[in-house]
Amino acid sequence: MLFTGQHEHTIDAKKRLAIPAEIRAQWRPEEDGIAWFAVPWVTSSGLGVIRLYTERDFHARAVERELTLTPDEDEAELQATLFGLAARIPPDSAGRVRIPDEMLEIVGMPSEVVLVGAGDRLEVRDREAWRKSRVDRLKQLPEVLKRLGKKKGSGA
Repeated sequence: MLFTGQHEHTIDAKKRLAIPAEIRAQWRPEEDGIAWFAVPWVTSSGLGVIRLYTERDFHARAVERELTLTPDEDEAELQATLFGLAARIPPDSAGRVRIPDEMLEIVGMPSEVVLVGAGDRLEVRDREAWRKSRVDRLKQLPEVLKRLGKKKGSGA
C-alpha cells in the first residue's frame, strides 16, 4: 500500500485510533496481513511519533537486516529496541487500533493527532506540532534532498 495525505484524528479515552475509511478500503488482508505493527520513534527534532506498518511490510523490513545469533553490540541494541518496543495491533470491527499505553507515554503522544502518509507507512504525530512544522518542512526540502544525495553518492 502507498500511504499519502494527512488525516486528523483523536485517540479516544480507550487509546483507540480510527484508521481512515479510505485506507481501510484499500486494505487487502491476503496481501497486507490482518494487523498493523506500531513502532515508536523519535525524530531528529526530538518529537515522538508512532510508525504504523502493514503486517506484511513490517515482516519484510524485519528480515532485510541480517539476523544472527551473534550480533555486534550496536546491532543487538537496535534489534532489542525496535522489536522489543514494537507491537502488533489488529483492528477492531470498526477499523480502530488500540495503541499500547506505554507506547503513547514514551513518545509523549497527545490525544489530538494527525496520521501522515509517509509512503510505506502511516505516522501518528502530534497534530499541533505537525501543523506548525509544515511550512518549515517545505523550506527545508532542498537541504534534505542535498544530504540524501550525498549519502547515496558515498554509499552510506
